[in-house]
Amino acid sequence: MLNETTISTLNALKLFGMAKSLPERLADPSHAELDHAEFVGLLVHDEKTHRENQRLKRILKNAKLRFPSACVEDIDYRHPRDLPKPVMRELGSTGWIEAHRNVLFTGPTGIGKSWLACALGNLAARAGLTVAYHRVPRLFDALQNSRGDGTHLKALGKLAKVQVLILDDFLLTTPSAAERKDLLEIVEDRYQAGSTIIATQCPVKQWHSAIGDPTLADAICDRLVHNAYKVALRGPSVRTQDDKE
Repeated sequence: MLNETTISTLNALKLFGMAKSLPERLADPSHAELDHAEFVGLLVHDEKTHRENQRLKRILKNAKLRFPSACVEDIDYRHPRDLPKPVMRELGSTGWIEAHRNVLFTGPTGIGKSWLACALGNLAARAGLTVAYHRVPRLFDALQNSRGDGTHLKALGKLAKVQVLILDDFLLTTPSAAERKDLLEIVEDRYQAGSTIIATQCPVKQWHSAIGDPTLADAICDRLVHNAYKVALRGPSVRTQDDKE
């Protein structure tokens, strides 16, 4: 009865991790020899772990990653696509995010650009950082709609605040004048304030002409490419290889 009351009190205090682990800890014979301080320490650690896991779930839910289970530990280096191990090892820690550096994945369709971008997004989420994934065509549509309902500045503000922003299918088509302006606002707000991951079929050297407006292209490319990791992938489609296996 006392344990049930304690668990009820822990839940009322929103100490859900401790409430869940208390009966499990009490039923574990190996804990019988622990003193009070050690036992309470285990419960506190359980609560901390629970909260970290809940935060990770929230971050990943809000991120809406295209490949939510992608992670850097599962990167396949066997496929011939010129994926540089030293660069990916460096990206396997959060130093590049803390330094507000960007990552640019380029290469043909099916080579794994989106998966790699999501793997880095997952890495950031596990570190407790906010992440957002967007396909650029749909993002532009959403920003256009936000102009009509008066939430355009709010939408741009959300993109500016996220710590790691993934822009997939970048420059599939030449952006319109309004889309170029939105893109400039996004990269300007994030310059040296957040990290942006780009996944695109368009090689970096073609970005300037693909954007369309020379003046805006200068500003956009400068903010995205400066001090960025550039990973140019080449080779056959990973999807084709997976189909053969």
